[in-house]
Amino acid sequence: MRRDAGVIPRAPFASTIPPLSASGMEESASFAGTEYHCSHLMRDQLAALIRDVPDFPKPGILFKDVTPLLADPAGLALAVEMMANPFRASRIDIVVGPESRGFIFGTAIATSLSAGFVPVRKRGKLPFRTRSIEYALEYGTDCLEMHEDAVRPGSRVLIADDLLATGGTMRACMELVRHLGGEVVGASVLIELAFLGGRDFLNKQTPEDGKTCDVRTVLTY
Repeated sequence: MRRDAGVIPRAPFASTIPPLSASGMEESASFAGTEYHCSHLMRDQLAALIRDVPDFPKPGILFKDVTPLLADPAGLALAVEMMANPFRASRIDIVVGPESRGFIFGTAIATSLSAGFVPVRKRGKLPFRTRSIEYALEYGTDCLEMHEDAVRPGSRVLIADDLLATGGTMRACMELVRHLGGEVVGASVLIELAFLGGRDFLNKQTPEDGKTCDVRTVLTY
């Protein structure tokens, strides 16, 4: 009896991103902290996979929906690679990601960097003892929590998320890491809404050592 009897070959995944030619791979990476440059072609391919949804979650907001990108094998792989590459020489120990899309990109980046992953969740969602922080929203406040043993003192930490808007969530994640003795090496996000000033907010109050946050984004609007 043949071993492969009854086995149906799997069809390869279809992707909306075509194979990149050599001309499309015009990126230069110096792993000593200089800018990571990727071609306009690659950025355009990723941008084409992000869907604009008007008036969500409330009127007047144009929501950047990344679910089409997540469903595209080549697009997802390219996005993770571009988010991880600037930090390959940074000796990252832990990648921290806030719920919920920070879990998706954070775990993928952690795998790519051979690092661990730590989730940051809303109040009451983590089972063990936590550290918490409240941060301001447009109207009112919110609270994020992290397990108190998630980050060891001296750990080199990268914050990852899908979106940088006003910077409140990412700033809260950074403060949690610093409260536990971790060193925030940088932040990696897929999309930055530059007009909302999140990058400036992250560096508005620097820690005692005076270091600003190395924020890397793939797509900027």
